[in-house]
Amino acid sequence: MQKTKKNIELSIVIVNYNVRYFLEQCLQSVVDACKTITAEIIVVDNNSHDDSCEMIKTKFSSVKLIANKDNTGFSKANNQGVALAKGEYVLILNPDTVVAEDTFSKILTFAKSKQNLGSLGVKLIDGRGSFLPESKRGIPTPKVSFNKLTGISSKQTGKYYATHLTPDENGVVEILVGAFMLIKRSIYNEVKGFDEDYFMYGEDIDLSYKIYKKGYQNYYFSDTQIIHYKGESTKKDLKYLKHFHGAMKIFYRKHFKLNKIYDFIMSFGIRFWYYIKLFKLKTTDAKEAQTQKFIYIGNNQSTFTKLKNTLNAKLAINHNAISIDDILVNKVDLVLFDNNSISNKDIINAIQILNNKGISFRFIPKNCDFFIGSDSSFGRGLVKKIV
Repeated sequence: MQKTKKNIELSIVIVNYNVRYFLEQCLQSVVDACKTITAEIIVVDNNSHDDSCEMIKTKFSSVKLIANKDNTGFSKANNQGVALAKGEYVLILNPDTVVAEDTFSKILTFAKSKQNLGSLGVKLIDGRGSFLPESKRGIPTPKVSFNKLTGISSKQTGKYYATHLTPDENGVVEILVGAFMLIKRSIYNEVKGFDEDYFMYGEDIDLSYKIYKKGYQNYYFSDTQIIHYKGESTKKDLKYLKHFHGAMKIFYRKHFKLNKIYDFIMSFGIRFWYYIKLFKLKTTDAKEAQTQKFIYIGNNQSTFTKLKNTLNAKLAINHNAISIDDILVNKVDLVLFDNNSISNKDIINAIQILNNKGISFRFIPKNCDFFIGSDSSFGRGLVKKIV
């Protein structure tokens, strides 16, 4: 008797550009999160110069790969991926993310319980466990954005980051971030997906706003948390700032009719933000500090021995399970989680608890000979081979 093929519930679309190691960690976490649902994974590579495509073909043969011959930008590449998708829902996911094993089952259950859901986002944390406020946002009207950019009004900043909800509350918001956006595929197609006028940045605000204007509700869902290293998908340089600067101009010209005076004020606000970020960019230097004390959380003695040789720290401790008390008592400056024996969900929970304790975190993804992590949501992350 022939088995009936199940419909695909979820299509995960990931646009990649030159972040081979972060993509590998992301894909491994995605594969683990797909075990309880029917899903497909689609990666659109924008002509990476590393071996991202070769890695996918070798280690993730079930992934559908679109290898572009040039960098088409974030919007167009996502539209390519969704055009290939078969799932009832599509998830737009950045390659510099790590999802928990139950993330997908949780978001699908929540999404299916809502009659008028447009899109859904989750609680994002950075590589040190800090909450990322862009997880939930309000409509960046000219007034709200100008006050937020210039820091004039904390009340308007609250509107920008949808502070009517705490980071641990679920509820309706207006704008979600493109690092993680769950959308019913029919709605994505109804609003014509991402606007390809945006090369990168601003397109997630635009898509959220289009969904909102169609009368659907966008939801922030805090019952699952994911890591967004934030900054790995795109090098933070002058080119990045120019893309963001241009994206904001496109958004306001498209959605708001401004008079000449207000248009001048908004242009000034955007340029003011641009120079602040440019100054911060020039003063940010993502260097890895020398490790003095580290703790390895895992059950592979060979890996622990190699880490001692690689890091050459004054103190090295081996634990089979996460112990928050032991980490704090020993005053370590680095914790290495081995995903071969510790779940992503437990790792994510631990780094949230240990946030603001002056500790760096690194992850050893499943079946990998490197560790990876990020100490800054603005600068680049770090990857090191275990030898």
